[in-house]
Amino acid sequence: MKTALAALGSGYAAAGCERLLVVPGPVDSVTETPDGRVVQLRAPRVGGGYRLIVEPWRVVDVLESFGPDSIELSDKLTLLPVARWARRAGVRSVLFSHERLDDMFALRSGLDRSARVSVALLNRVLVRSVDEVVVTSRYAEEEFAGLVTPQRVPLGVDLATFRPCPATASPPDDGLLRLVHVGRLSREKSPHLAVATAVELHRRGVRVQLDVYGEGPHLGELRAVAGDAPVTFHGYVDDRAELARRIAAADVSLSVCPGETFGLAVLEALACGTPVVTADRGGARELVDAGSGAWGAPDPVALAGAVLRATSVSRAGARRRAELFPWAATVERMLAVHAAPQAVSATA
Repeated sequence: MKTALAALGSGYAAAGCERLLVVPGPVDSVTETPDGRVVQLRAPRVGGGYRLIVEPWRVVDVLESFGPDSIELSDKLTLLPVARWARRAGVRSVLFSHERLDDMFALRSGLDRSARVSVALLNRVLVRSVDEVVVTSRYAEEEFAGLVTPQRVPLGVDLATFRPCPATASPPDDGLLRLVHVGRLSREKSPHLAVATAVELHRRGVRVQLDVYGEGPHLGELRAVAGDAPVTFHGYVDDRAELARRIAAADVSLSVCPGETFGLAVLEALACGTPVVTADRGGARELVDAGSGAWGAPDPVALAGAVLRATSVSRAGARRRAELFPWAATVERMLAVHAAPQAVSATA
């Protein structure tokens, strides 16, 4: 989410928009940046370490002071009052649906049926409260079936930062299968499945090494899943150029969450020239074709087979696939969604 907000904000500012970003944080603060003002509102931590704005009227106060022409909402759960304020104020409202709540809740709780019923009721209210719904994939669009036809706007990738590294263009032929997983170590992102896939390959006698980059609440569980398999947890890497070099050094990247609505980590790996293995359902699957990776059912046995197939995919093919998703195209599409008779002012 942070990556997408930063890329969109930079694009909006470059297009001449006056932009305000309202985010949750530990304390109230206001920061002026080249891409516009960032207002941080104090918000409590919720499950998994995320922060959630639970006082939407404070967002309304900030917006009334700013006077936007169009607002972009990224939180389905708590900002309905903001959408209703926009309707009363004659301000265009766009819901950017970054997560598919039915599958996310099911992945977290295991209660598939009750999650879907509850989310369907919420979505019915949401689509009546905003002027436009934006999704990032066909998979994400399915959540709104029968309610509204969303605008589908794929996200992008920083092709300059995430690129093949000459030193790793031809990884050493030493018989070691180098895997990488990048993402939050939280259940809804399915890191357990990525680790279990490496364990399955190790069980089969494949010489494998999985490097995991990210942090989150389930590190202890993941260490237990890994057992004595060659899995290394490196934590969060803040330097994106360094992260790109590490991804480029891998033979295959694992992005196997079946409930991902898009998959920025998929594009970043492909941009590095690293083939990707993903689940056979979800938004991430839509990013991977036969020339850039492989896929399998979301279980360790099927995904282990997909990893072995992906080793024959060319690194050049992976890079070519990523080049179809520049951030400039995403920004252009989003500006069109926000377009109004008056000058556009985009608030994420």
